[in-house]
Amino acid sequence: MNVFLSSPVPIWAIAGISTVGVITRPFRLPEAVWAVCGALALCGLGMLPWSDATRAVGKGLDVYLFLTGMMVASELARKEGLFDYLAALAAKRAAGSAKRLFFLMYCVGALVTVFMSNDATAVVLTPAVLAVAHVVKAEKPLPYLYICAFIANAASFVLPVSNPANLVIFQDRMPTLLSWLGRFAVPSVLSIVATYLALRFTQRQALTQEIESNIDVPTLSAAGKATGLGIGVMAIVMLGASAFDLPLGLPTFCAGVVLFLAICLLKGRFLGAHLAEISWAVLPLVGGLFVLVEGLRRTGVIAGLAEFASAASATIPAHAGWISGAIVAVASNLINNLPAGLIAGSALAAAHAPTPLASAVLIGVDLGPNFSVTGSLATILWLTALRRDGIEVTAWSFLKLGVAVTLPAMAAALASIAIAAAP
Repeated sequence: MNVFLSSPVPIWAIAGISTVGVITRPFRLPEAVWAVCGALALCGLGMLPWSDATRAVGKGLDVYLFLTGMMVASELARKEGLFDYLAALAAKRAAGSAKRLFFLMYCVGALVTVFMSNDATAVVLTPAVLAVAHVVKAEKPLPYLYICAFIANAASFVLPVSNPANLVIFQDRMPTLLSWLGRFAVPSVLSIVATYLALRFTQRQALTQEIESNIDVPTLSAAGKATGLGIGVMAIVMLGASAFDLPLGLPTFCAGVVLFLAICLLKGRFLGAHLAEISWAVLPLVGGLFVLVEGLRRTGVIAGLAEFASAASATIPAHAGWISGAIVAVASNLINNLPAGLIAGSALAAAHAPTPLASAVLIGVDLGPNFSVTGSLATILWLTALRRDGIEVTAWSFLKLGVAVTLPAMAAALASIAIAAAP
């Protein structure tokens, strides 16, 4: 028995089963249940010391704080009608043009992703877009809904705050804001533009439909306006922290708490219902994944990946980024990009990977999930929101569209990294 438990196979099996559970949610159990159960199994069966598991959970402190601040702000925006207002305003500006509405919705989705993270786009903007699709009486709402899924990942590496996976990959090695923009500004623009053009082309027939032009824009309450202003200040705080090379978690958390308390004071009551509706399960989900990755590290998987990264950088430096980015993109769709990012980040740290290789890997983790519905938590949340409204998108139909939309964007983003790294 001891020999069996000391083998890497049981750890791989537990990590694999847990990951499949996170992605497919058997018995409709929350994703966090599978990650936490996997982590507890590793410790309970003696495959991972409890002390190591505790340290692994502690490594995610900055991520937990960041997510908490972002989730509080996103929930305020949702409950106070800010995103519904922005979406309706975009519909009004479309003036009956399905194509113009598509472009405006894409711009709103890009802004939400850049400044509030890809999960906010999936969780908060998707219901708002659904509501607008009903208001404009669009017979084919999917083109607008696809925007929420694809821009959530395509714009998720504009800033460090645009995707929690960015924090997971770099952890305590997060570049400064200026350094980040120097590395990812061009790839991000290429990713956003290429994704728009490909998605617009694939949806060209549906966008010939007629839509309602007489749209009533809801009045934004004082709390909604204050929330919008607070989110703007919050974005400035996060950008300032990044510019001074400070961890993003604590400033984001504090800004979110201050915003919440300010809205409570404005409305004259404690908004406990807002807090109750936040998806808190994402925090134990991330903690469980940190423990699972620690277990995989003990099997030598991460060391092997680090050795591969070092060897590729030394022997084929011109192609290492392409290869690594493509491999991580495929892995993100097989096991979800959060665990893939955790593993890749640990391997990059162990290998002391050069900047171009690390940049290519991040693009694979952030943009790669657009190939399939299982690629990122944001896409899974998007799919859940659609099902609640009776709209079904099969894995096969999304895969076909994902390949057509994502390949050009991936190629353009990775090419820009390779060109920038060329002597």
